[in-house]
Amino acid sequence: MVLSFDFTENATRGQIFDTLFNAMDESQHKRFYEIIERAEVPEKHHHDIAEINETIDVLDAPEQVKSDLRSVYAILAAAEAKVHGCDVSQTHFHEVGKAGGIRNALAICAEFYVLAPEEVVATPIQPGEGEIECAHGVLSLPAPATAAILEGMPLAEPRMGGERCTPTSAALIKHFVKNFKE
Repeated sequence: MVLSFDFTENATRGQIFDTLFNAMDESQHKRFYEIIERAEVPEKHHHDIAEINETIDVLDAPEQVKSDLRSVYAILAAAEAKVHGCDVSQTHFHEVGKAGGIRNALAICAEFYVLAPEEVVATPIQPGEGEIECAHGVLSLPAPATAAILEGMPLAEPRMGGERCTPTSAALIKHFVKNFKE
């Protein structure tokens, strides 16, 4: 199976989730829900990559899902370290460290696991433009961590207003998409 994403207008977690969910049949939906129900992410703020990995390690989920989730968070930590000029172990997660953020990334990793695509392709990525207010104040879009993750990946033109790609969606794309089409 080849999974294909159109990121020319949006490259959000919601769009990634919906594309994957809509590609599943009924039995795959059932398997997906079983994984999500068993993998309980504790309601706490995970401040750094060590806390994230500790939580991932004890999830009741297939090892491949946990491995993919670790990789996505390693991409996020590397981008934060680059932006803040520090070691990966010293990065501090804000929004992506919350339980809901981890659950969102976990769900997408579980969808990929259930679908088991042979290839994942995508159009160039719409990063958006403008400004956004976040834990670091008002930032230009794409946010610095998003821009760091998107380096070397094809970006869609023209740029559209608003945040069209977050750090987490960029990390998911970087981890799972190996081929881009024009």
